[in-house]
Amino acid sequence: MPLSEHEQRMLEQMERALYAEDPKFASALEGSGLRTYTRRRVYQAVAGFLVGIALLMAGMVAKQVWLSVVGFLVMLGCAVLAVTGWRKAPKPGEQPAAGATGTPPTRGQVRQKRSMMDRIEQRWQRRRDEQGGR
Repeated sequence: MPLSEHEQRMLEQMERALYAEDPKFASALEGSGLRTYTRRRVYQAVAGFLVGIALLMAGMVAKQVWLSVVGFLVMLGCAVLAVTGWRKAPKPGEQPAAGATGTPPTRGQVRQKRSMMDRIEQRWQRRRDEQGGR
């Protein structure tokens, strides 16, 4: 559930106060390790994918179907982890996710992040409020 305008303003105000009070602590909480964490996760997934290939090939050589199936499943799981980790990783020079930095998101970023369901829900709420006021 998204934060209301009032809650967003309160959060921004608390973030600014934290930066003013203790900038060293605030910068430590920014989440700068997010990119390294996701990069490490992608590397682990690639290594797991290679292990999956090895299991698949070993199963084929040993004529053990179950080992090949396990290898394929390991490959599939690691591929999914690598792709999701890669998509979540912030690009070099790009700010991490809006909640992690301490700087409030711009209006354009907020609009882009809204899902279609949120927009539909807001429209529904607006129509309901308009009908109730008449």
